[in-house]
This record gives sequence, C-alpha cells and structure tokens, in this order.
Amino acid sequence: QNHKNSKKKVPMPHSTSSGQLAAGEREDGQVSRLLTWLSATAIAFLVGIGTKAWFAGHETHAWVLWSFIGLIAVNMLHFASTGNRARQKAGMIVIVGLLFTYLIASGGESNTGPLWFYVFPPLLFYLTDLKTGTAVLLFCYLVAVVVFQFPGLPLVSAEYSMDFKIRFFAALTFESIFCFVLEASRLKARNELLALAETHEHAARTDELTGLANRREMQNRLTMEFSRYQRSGHHFSIALIDLDLFKQINDQFGHDAGDDVLREFAALMRTVIRQADVAARWGGEEFLVLLPDTSLLQALSLAERLRSQVARHPFRFRDQALPVTISAGVCSIAKARSLDDLLKQADLNLYNAKESGRNRIAPRVRSQESEPSPTHSP
Repeated sequence: QNHKNSKKKVPMPHSTSSGQLAAGEREDGQVSRLLTWLSATAIAFLVGIGTKAWFAGHETHAWVLWSFIGLIAVNMLHFASTGNRARQKAGMIVIVGLLFTYLIASGGESNTGPLWFYVFPPLLFYLTDLKTGTAVLLFCYLVAVVVFQFPGLPLVSAEYSMDFKIRFFAALTFESIFCFVLEASRLKARNELLALAETHEHAARTDELTGLANRREMQNRLTMEFSRYQRSGHHFSIALIDLDLFKQINDQFGHDAGDDVLREFAALMRTVIRQADVAARWGGEEFLVLLPDTSLLQALSLAERLRSQVARHPFRFRDQALPVTISAGVCSIAKARSLDDLLKQADLNLYNAKESGRNRIAPRVRSQESEPSPTHSP
C-alpha cells in the first residue's frame, strides 16, 4: 500500500456546505422555540401588568397593554399555521418595538415605561444579524430622542427630567455596545466551530492523497444507493479498478512517484466519470466507482473509456515515463442479490481481468482503440 502523505493540499469544501446549512437550520429551530416561549411569557406579563394598571385606575393604559396581547397571539397563530420563521421574527420585533415606543411616549406607570427598553437590545441582536440589529436600535434611539426632546408632540404624555434622560441613554448605550460585542463574539466562535466541524467531516470522508471519497464514505454511498434501488428499482453499477503492477512503480521509482501516479490517475478519472458518479479510493492502488442509474453495458463502456485514456496518458515522474495501466471488474446490481454479493462479483471480475493479461475490463468489452491494447505479462 502506498504512502498517504501528500505535499499537495486537498481543497476544502465551500463554506456554505450541507453541514453548515444543517447547523443553521437547527439554530433557527431553537430561535423559533425560544420565541414561542418568550411570546407566551410576554402574554402572561402583559395580563398581570395590565390588570394591575386597571385596578390602579389607569384603564386606558391597561387596555393598550391588553391590545398587545392580541398582537402577540396573532403572531403566534400565524407562525403555527405557516411555519414561517422569518415572519415570526419580524413580527415579534415590530410588536416589541411598538410596545416600547408606547411605553416611552406614555411613561407607563410612574414614568417607569422607558426602563423596559433595556430588554430590547439583547433580544434584537439575538433575533437579527449585527447590521440589522444596529440599524433598528439606532432607529429606536431616534424615537426616544424625539419623545424626550419634544414632550408636546401628539400621543406623547410623559415628561422626563434631564437627569433621567442622561442616565437612561448612558445605560442603554453601554448595554447596546455590550450586547453587540457579545453577539459578535458568539457569531465568530460559532463560525469557527462550524468551520472546524466541517474540516473534520471532510477529512473523515475524503482520502487525503487523492481528494476522492474514502472507503467509509463509499460504503455509505453504496448503502444509500442500494436502499434507493430497493425502494424505486433504480439500477446502478460499480467498477472496481486496480492499477496494474503498481508495486513495481513504487519499487523502481520510489513512493513519491507512486503518490504522483495515484493523484494523477484520480484527476484523470474525474474527467471521465459523470457528475452523478462517485469515485473513491478503495484501498492502496484500488479504486471503486459508483455509477447510479447505469446498466451493466453502460458501466462497461465507461470503464473501457477510462482504461483507454489511462493507457494513452503520459504518466511521468522527474522526466521519467511511468508504465501505468489499469484493470477493472464491473458489476451491476441486477446481477447481485446484495451489496456484499455485488462487491464480491466485481472483485472476481477484476481478478479475471488480471488473470487475462491486465490492462483490460471484465466482463470483456470491445476496445475503443483501433489496435490491441498493450499488456503486461503477469
């Protein structure tokens, strides 16, 4: 078996991978559940505070607070019927923003309404991204400044002392900056963890030397394809490929030459197979190609095309020509009862190809070359 250490780095997957998308989906689900819980808690608080205001003789204030219960309930019911998380977030932000605007304008009870605004920054940054959260927060700052500076405006009934205004804005500014920094740090740590997890996931299913899928990943793909075949009858085939006399290349030219041959063959194979096909390094100098929705004849044609291109390709190492050919055993799921049986038959066909002189495909298919392919003696 050849060395697996490589000087060339295998390109990592794009940041918007399936793993990251799944993580984002899980996080959105957690946010939605938290919003549902917060909505229920807010309804309970508004019921209690509104009732207290009613018995304190502030009937108008009580009715306004109770009206916000209806808005929150509508938002919850809309999410329950549609499952639209974006609208759930937007609806909650708008409702909370309107509530806090009312509390600042009216003063609530004993001019303590603005104090509830301190709840808004952490909730806002948690529900939105940093840019959106900052923009909404700045808009709320502007509303508070207008209400504080122009108490004679319509619907504004509260007046605040200068000392209260200074303390309110100082505390709110500190809290907003603190929440911004915390959320930015959380997002950075989250993205780093996702990138690290993606790196490990990629390494766990990829052969380091060739960049192809490894044996574990191929076994998973085979299992999935076999399940699809059992459900819907979609046939598939496999090609088990071996580099002929590879040990002689290692012995004569060195393991670095063998590594180069494996990498170059993997790159050549990618140009031959289809996008839907999956190629893997099965072990050492053996490779396995999974061919979905492919009959035996189609798989034999593809394997023969690959064999022909490898035979014509000039493999070189330090200006020395390397004798590289392949043999392959092909089998279709239509000829097997199980995955184990499929792999055994492909391995038997590969053995027959080797025994027949190498540089050929088994079962036999007519060569695409105009003249007989060169063979190595066993």
